[in-house]
Amino acid sequence: MISMLAENGSLVIEFVLAGLTDRPELQLPLFYVFLIIYIVTVVGNFGLITLIGLNPHLHTPMYYFLFNLSFIDLCYSSVFSPKMLMNFVCEKNTISYVGCMTQLFLFLFFVISECYMLTSMAYDRYMAICNPLLYKVTMSPQVCSVISFSAYGMGFAGASAHTGCMLRLTFCNANVINHYLCDILPLLHLSCTSTYVNEVVVLIVVGINITVPSLTILISYIFILASILNIKSTQGRSKAFSTCSSHIMAISLFFGSAAFMYLKYSSGSMEQGKISSVFYTNVGPMLNPLIYSFRNKDVKVALRKSMIRFQKRNIF
Repeated sequence: MISMLAENGSLVIEFVLAGLTDRPELQLPLFYVFLIIYIVTVVGNFGLITLIGLNPHLHTPMYYFLFNLSFIDLCYSSVFSPKMLMNFVCEKNTISYVGCMTQLFLFLFFVISECYMLTSMAYDRYMAICNPLLYKVTMSPQVCSVISFSAYGMGFAGASAHTGCMLRLTFCNANVINHYLCDILPLLHLSCTSTYVNEVVVLIVVGINITVPSLTILISYIFILASILNIKSTQGRSKAFSTCSSHIMAISLFFGSAAFMYLKYSSGSMEQGKISSVFYTNVGPMLNPLIYSFRNKDVKVALRKSMIRFQKRNIF
Protein backbone atom coordinates (compact mmCIF):
# COMPACT_ATOMS: atom_id res chain seq x y z
CA MET A 1 0.00 0.00 0.00
CA ILE A 2 2.82 2.40 0.92
CA SER A 3 4.53 1.76 -2.41
CA MET A 4 1.27 2.60 -4.18
CA LEU A 5 1.08 5.88 -2.31
CA ALA A 6 4.69 6.66 -3.12
CA GLU A 7 3.97 6.14 -6.80
CA ASN A 8 1.13 8.63 -6.55
CA GLY A 9 3.48 11.12 -4.94
CA SER A 10 1.45 11.34 -1.72
CA LEU A 11 3.11 11.42 1.72
CA VAL A 12 -0.19 11.07 3.56
CA ILE A 13 -1.31 7.47 4.11
CA GLU A 14 -4.59 8.36 5.82
CA PHE A 15 -6.95 11.30 6.27
CA VAL A 16 -9.05 12.39 9.22
CA LEU A 17 -12.65 13.35 8.48
CA ALA A 18 -13.57 16.34 10.66
CA GLY A 19 -17.26 15.52 10.44
CA LEU A 20 -20.27 17.80 10.49
CA THR A 21 -19.53 19.45 13.84
CA ASP A 22 -16.91 19.31 16.59
CA ARG A 23 -19.33 20.16 19.42
CA PRO A 24 -19.48 17.11 21.78
CA GLU A 25 -23.04 17.80 23.00
CA LEU A 26 -24.37 17.51 19.41
CA GLN A 27 -22.62 14.27 18.46
CA LEU A 28 -25.12 11.76 19.89
CA PRO A 29 -28.32 13.61 18.86
CA LEU A 30 -26.95 14.05 15.32
CA PHE A 31 -26.01 10.36 15.22
CA TYR A 32 -29.65 9.36 15.82
CA VAL A 33 -30.97 11.98 13.37
CA PHE A 34 -28.72 10.81 10.54
CA LEU A 35 -29.22 7.15 11.42
CA ILE A 36 -32.99 7.64 10.97
CA ILE A 37 -32.37 9.53 7.70
CA TYR A 38 -30.17 6.68 6.42
CA ILE A 39 -32.66 3.97 7.45
CA VAL A 40 -35.55 5.85 5.76
CA THR A 41 -33.35 6.32 2.65
CA VAL A 42 -32.47 2.61 2.43
CA VAL A 43 -35.99 1.36 3.17
CA GLY A 44 -37.65 3.94 0.89
CA ASN A 45 -35.39 3.41 -2.13
CA PHE A 46 -35.12 -0.36 -1.75
CA GLY A 47 -38.90 -0.52 -1.31
CA LEU A 48 -39.48 1.51 -4.48
CA ILE A 49 -37.02 -0.65 -6.44
CA THR A 50 -38.82 -3.81 -5.24
CA LEU A 51 -42.26 -2.34 -5.92
CA ILE A 52 -41.40 -1.36 -9.50
CA GLY A 53 -39.69 -4.69 -10.14
CA LEU A 54 -42.66 -6.78 -8.88
CA ASN A 55 -45.49 -4.85 -10.57
CA PRO A 56 -45.72 -5.34 -14.38
CA HIS A 57 -47.99 -2.30 -14.85
CA LEU A 58 -45.10 -0.13 -13.58
CA HIS A 59 -42.76 -1.44 -16.29
CA THR A 60 -43.01 1.77 -18.31
CA PRO A 61 -40.28 4.28 -19.30
CA MET A 62 -41.13 6.68 -16.46
CA TYR A 63 -40.82 3.97 -13.80
CA TYR A 64 -37.78 2.45 -15.50
CA PHE A 65 -35.96 5.76 -14.92
CA LEU A 66 -37.41 6.00 -11.40
CA PHE A 67 -36.08 2.47 -10.73
CA ASN A 68 -32.61 3.63 -11.75
CA LEU A 69 -32.92 6.85 -9.72
CA SER A 70 -33.79 4.84 -6.59
CA PHE A 71 -30.88 2.47 -7.24
CA ILE A 72 -28.50 5.44 -7.58
CA ASP A 73 -29.83 7.10 -4.39
CA LEU A 74 -29.49 3.83 -2.47
CA CYS A 75 -25.86 3.34 -3.55
CA TYR A 76 -25.06 7.06 -3.35
CA SER A 77 -26.10 7.43 0.30
CA SER A 78 -24.35 4.17 1.25
CA VAL A 79 -21.01 5.51 -0.02
CA PHE A 80 -20.62 8.04 2.81
CA SER A 81 -23.43 7.58 5.39
CA PRO A 82 -21.84 4.67 7.36
CA LYS A 83 -18.58 6.61 7.67
CA MET A 84 -20.48 9.77 8.58
CA LEU A 85 -22.35 7.92 11.35
CA MET A 86 -19.06 6.55 12.70
CA ASN A 87 -17.78 10.11 12.97
CA PHE A 88 -20.46 10.95 15.52
CA VAL A 89 -19.48 8.10 17.89
CA CYS A 90 -15.71 7.78 17.31
CA GLU A 91 -13.14 10.17 18.76
CA LYS A 92 -11.04 10.12 15.59
CA ASN A 93 -12.59 9.07 12.28
CA THR A 94 -9.80 8.13 9.90
CA ILE A 95 -9.97 6.95 6.30
CA SER A 96 -7.04 5.58 4.30
CA TYR A 97 -5.71 7.40 1.24
CA VAL A 98 -6.95 4.58 -1.01
CA GLY A 99 -10.29 4.50 0.82
CA CYS A 100 -10.67 8.26 0.44
CA MET A 101 -9.97 8.18 -3.30
CA THR A 102 -12.39 5.25 -3.70
CA GLN A 103 -15.09 7.14 -1.78
CA LEU A 104 -14.46 10.23 -3.90
CA PHE A 105 -14.80 8.24 -7.14
CA LEU A 106 -18.00 6.44 -6.08
CA PHE A 107 -19.54 9.63 -4.67
CA LEU A 108 -18.90 11.52 -7.92
CA PHE A 109 -19.98 8.58 -10.07
CA PHE A 110 -23.38 8.32 -8.43
CA VAL A 111 -24.02 12.05 -8.06
CA ILE A 112 -23.24 12.79 -11.74
CA SER A 113 -25.28 9.74 -12.79
CA GLU A 114 -28.22 11.05 -10.75
CA CYS A 115 -27.86 14.41 -12.46
CA TYR A 116 -28.29 12.82 -15.89
CA MET A 117 -30.96 10.36 -14.71
CA LEU A 118 -33.10 13.31 -13.60
CA THR A 119 -32.44 14.84 -17.03
CA SER A 120 -33.59 11.60 -18.69
CA MET A 121 -36.80 11.75 -16.66
CA ALA A 122 -37.43 15.31 -17.90
CA TYR A 123 -36.99 14.15 -21.51
CA ASP A 124 -39.37 11.25 -20.83
CA ARG A 125 -42.04 13.64 -19.55
CA TYR A 126 -41.49 15.86 -22.59
CA MET A 127 -42.10 12.93 -24.96
CA ALA A 128 -45.14 11.72 -22.99
CA ILE A 129 -46.88 15.13 -22.95
CA CYS A 130 -45.69 16.78 -26.16
CA ASN A 131 -45.59 13.69 -28.43
CA PRO A 132 -48.02 11.18 -26.90
CA LEU A 133 -48.72 9.37 -30.20
CA LEU A 134 -45.01 8.67 -30.76
CA TYR A 135 -44.22 8.02 -27.08
CA LYS A 136 -44.22 4.22 -27.11
CA VAL A 137 -42.11 4.10 -30.27
CA THR A 138 -39.67 6.85 -29.25
CA MET A 139 -39.25 5.64 -25.66
CA SER A 140 -38.86 1.93 -26.45
CA PRO A 141 -37.07 -0.34 -23.94
CA GLN A 142 -33.94 -0.22 -26.11
CA VAL A 143 -33.92 3.60 -26.18
CA CYS A 144 -34.51 3.77 -22.41
CA SER A 145 -31.59 1.39 -21.85
CA VAL A 146 -29.28 3.49 -24.04
CA ILE A 147 -30.31 6.70 -22.22
CA SER A 148 -29.72 5.09 -18.80
CA PHE A 149 -26.34 3.63 -19.74
CA SER A 150 -25.39 7.05 -21.12
CA ALA A 151 -26.21 8.60 -17.72
CA TYR A 152 -23.98 6.05 -15.99
CA GLY A 153 -21.33 6.62 -18.67
CA MET A 154 -21.28 10.37 -17.97
CA GLY A 155 -20.99 9.57 -14.26
CA PHE A 156 -18.04 7.27 -14.88
CA ALA A 157 -16.30 9.80 -17.16
CA GLY A 158 -16.73 12.68 -14.70
CA ALA A 159 -15.67 10.63 -11.68
CA SER A 160 -12.61 9.29 -13.54
CA ALA A 161 -11.54 12.81 -14.59
CA HIS A 162 -11.83 14.25 -11.07
CA THR A 163 -10.29 11.26 -9.27
CA GLY A 164 -7.48 10.92 -11.82
CA CYS A 165 -6.52 14.56 -11.29
CA MET A 166 -6.75 14.15 -7.51
CA LEU A 167 -4.32 11.21 -7.61
CA ARG A 168 -1.63 13.42 -9.17
CA LEU A 169 -1.63 15.79 -6.16
CA THR A 170 0.74 15.51 -3.23
CA PHE A 171 -0.58 15.69 0.33
CA CYS A 172 2.22 16.49 2.77
CA ASN A 173 1.36 17.13 6.42
CA ALA A 174 -2.20 18.45 6.54
CA ASN A 175 -4.57 15.49 6.53
CA VAL A 176 -7.74 16.75 8.28
CA ILE A 177 -10.57 16.96 5.74
CA ASN A 178 -13.04 19.64 6.83
CA HIS A 179 -16.02 17.54 5.80
CA TYR A 180 -17.81 14.28 6.58
CA LEU A 181 -16.78 12.75 3.23
CA CYS A 182 -13.95 12.92 0.71
CA ASP A 183 -15.15 15.62 -1.66
CA ILE A 184 -13.18 17.56 -4.28
CA LEU A 185 -12.98 21.05 -2.78
CA PRO A 186 -12.07 20.07 0.82
CA LEU A 187 -9.32 17.80 -0.56
CA LEU A 188 -7.92 20.54 -2.79
CA HIS A 189 -7.48 22.73 0.30
CA LEU A 190 -5.09 20.12 1.76
CA SER A 191 -2.75 19.71 -1.21
CA CYS A 192 0.77 21.06 -0.86
CA THR A 193 1.25 21.19 -4.66
CA SER A 194 -0.40 23.27 -7.36
CA THR A 195 -4.11 22.55 -7.85
CA TYR A 196 -4.43 24.63 -11.02
CA VAL A 197 -5.08 21.62 -13.30
CA ASN A 198 -7.66 20.27 -10.86
CA GLU A 199 -9.44 23.61 -10.72
CA VAL A 200 -9.57 23.77 -14.52
CA VAL A 201 -10.96 20.21 -14.65
CA VAL A 202 -13.55 21.09 -11.98
CA LEU A 203 -14.56 24.16 -13.98
CA ILE A 204 -14.91 22.16 -17.24
CA VAL A 205 -16.49 18.96 -15.90
CA VAL A 206 -18.83 20.66 -13.41
CA GLY A 207 -19.68 23.25 -16.08
CA ILE A 208 -20.68 20.50 -18.53
CA ASN A 209 -22.57 18.51 -15.88
CA ILE A 210 -24.55 21.58 -14.85
CA THR A 211 -25.09 23.27 -18.22
CA VAL A 212 -26.14 20.24 -20.29
CA PRO A 213 -28.70 18.83 -17.80
CA SER A 214 -30.01 22.29 -16.81
CA LEU A 215 -30.57 23.37 -20.42
CA THR A 216 -32.14 20.01 -21.34
CA ILE A 217 -34.49 20.15 -18.35
CA LEU A 218 -35.33 23.82 -18.95
CA ILE A 219 -36.07 23.34 -22.67
CA SER A 220 -38.10 20.18 -21.93
CA TYR A 221 -40.27 21.99 -19.40
CA ILE A 222 -40.75 25.04 -21.64
CA PHE A 223 -42.26 22.73 -24.28
CA ILE A 224 -44.19 20.82 -21.60
CA LEU A 225 -45.65 24.05 -20.19
CA ALA A 226 -46.61 25.23 -23.70
CA SER A 227 -48.37 21.90 -24.37
CA ILE A 228 -50.18 21.98 -21.02
CA LEU A 229 -51.44 25.53 -21.66
CA ASN A 230 -52.82 24.37 -25.01
CA ILE A 231 -54.97 21.73 -23.31
CA LYS A 232 -58.50 23.13 -23.21
CA SER A 233 -59.98 21.17 -20.28
CA THR A 234 -58.96 22.07 -16.72
CA GLN A 235 -58.97 18.37 -15.78
CA GLY A 236 -56.60 17.57 -18.65
CA ARG A 237 -54.20 20.34 -17.63
CA SER A 238 -54.29 19.20 -14.02
CA LYS A 239 -53.57 15.57 -14.98
CA ALA A 240 -50.68 16.57 -17.26
CA PHE A 241 -49.14 18.79 -14.60
CA SER A 242 -49.51 16.15 -11.88
CA THR A 243 -47.31 13.75 -13.87
CA CYS A 244 -44.52 16.35 -13.74
CA SER A 245 -44.92 17.77 -10.22
CA SER A 246 -42.96 15.01 -8.45
CA HIS A 247 -40.09 15.33 -10.90
CA ILE A 248 -40.04 19.14 -10.56
CA MET A 249 -39.77 18.78 -6.78
CA ALA A 250 -36.93 16.22 -7.11
CA ILE A 251 -34.85 18.31 -9.53
CA SER A 252 -35.43 21.50 -7.50
CA LEU A 253 -34.14 19.79 -4.37
CA PHE A 254 -31.15 18.21 -6.11
CA PHE A 255 -29.92 21.09 -8.27
CA GLY A 256 -30.88 23.80 -5.77
CA SER A 257 -29.05 22.29 -2.79
CA ALA A 258 -26.03 21.25 -4.94
CA ALA A 259 -25.67 24.75 -6.40
CA PHE A 260 -26.01 26.32 -2.95
CA MET A 261 -23.35 23.99 -1.52
CA TYR A 262 -20.74 24.69 -4.22
CA LEU A 263 -21.43 28.43 -4.14
CA LYS A 264 -20.76 28.42 -0.40
CA TYR A 265 -17.54 26.44 -0.87
CA SER A 266 -16.35 28.63 -3.72
CA SER A 267 -16.96 31.75 -1.63
CA GLY A 268 -14.68 30.28 1.03
CA SER A 269 -17.44 29.56 3.57
CA MET A 270 -16.42 25.98 4.33
CA GLU A 271 -18.62 25.50 7.41
CA GLN A 272 -21.79 26.80 5.74
CA GLY A 273 -21.00 24.77 2.62
CA LYS A 274 -20.58 21.63 4.73
CA ILE A 275 -23.90 22.12 6.52
CA SER A 276 -25.78 22.98 3.31
CA SER A 277 -24.36 19.82 1.67
CA VAL A 278 -26.50 17.77 4.08
CA PHE A 279 -29.54 18.60 1.92
CA TYR A 280 -27.66 17.60 -1.20
CA THR A 281 -26.19 14.35 0.13
CA ASN A 282 -28.60 13.10 2.82
CA VAL A 283 -32.01 14.74 2.55
CA GLY A 284 -32.40 14.39 -1.25
CA PRO A 285 -31.95 10.59 -1.45
CA MET A 286 -34.33 10.22 1.51
CA LEU A 287 -37.08 12.45 0.08
CA ASN A 288 -37.04 11.19 -3.54
CA PRO A 289 -38.89 7.89 -2.86
CA LEU A 290 -41.30 9.71 -0.52
CA ILE A 291 -42.03 12.38 -3.16
CA TYR A 292 -42.70 9.79 -5.85
CA SER A 293 -44.70 7.54 -3.52
CA PHE A 294 -47.06 10.01 -1.88
CA ARG A 295 -47.66 12.10 -5.00
CA ASN A 296 -48.02 9.24 -7.47
CA LYS A 297 -51.29 7.40 -7.92
CA ASP A 298 -49.77 4.42 -9.78
CA VAL A 299 -47.21 3.82 -7.03
CA LYS A 300 -49.88 3.99 -4.32
CA VAL A 301 -52.09 1.52 -6.23
CA ALA A 302 -49.13 -0.84 -6.75
CA LEU A 303 -48.23 -0.59 -3.05
CA ARG A 304 -51.83 -1.35 -2.04
CA LYS A 305 -51.96 -4.39 -4.34
CA SER A 306 -48.63 -5.66 -3.04
CA MET A 307 -49.81 -5.31 0.56
CA ILE A 308 -53.00 -7.25 -0.25
CA ARG A 309 -50.98 -10.05 -1.93
CA PHE A 310 -48.62 -10.16 1.05
CA GLN A 311 -51.52 -10.39 3.52
CA LYS A 312 -53.17 -13.21 1.52
CA ARG A 313 -49.93 -15.23 1.55
CA ASN A 314 -49.68 -14.85 5.33
CA ILE A 315 -53.29 -15.94 5.78
CA PHE A 316 -52.94 -19.08 3.69
